[in-house]
Amino acid sequence: MPLDIPDGPAPSDVELDRAEGLTLRWPEGETASFPLAFLRAACPCAECRGLREQGRTVGTETVQARDAHLVGAWGLTIEWSDGHATGIYSWGVLRAWAGLDADTPDE
Repeated sequence: MPLDIPDGPAPSDVELDRAEGLTLRWPEGETASFPLAFLRAACPCAECRGLREQGRTVGTETVQARDAHLVGAWGLTIEWSDGHATGIYSWGVLRAWAGLDADTPDE
């Protein structure tokens, strides 16, 4: 099963509130905000995808972000308070989740 990761431009501004959520702003003026619980539950890494496929819960409602790091010009990885840090949130996936692009990925 191929994994189609939508390509997307990098945001011009990335703001992480470690207790609340992630806000991204693109040069065209578009803004997207994501609660931390949503991002942790939707982690795109293989381990978390596997857990979701088994019907298991990923993350908790009380999760916080310890830190975030850019992954080249491609996306962002978040270090979570539950110790998880392997998911890479591509700019294209985040734009799609926010409804800014026509093709929204399943995960």
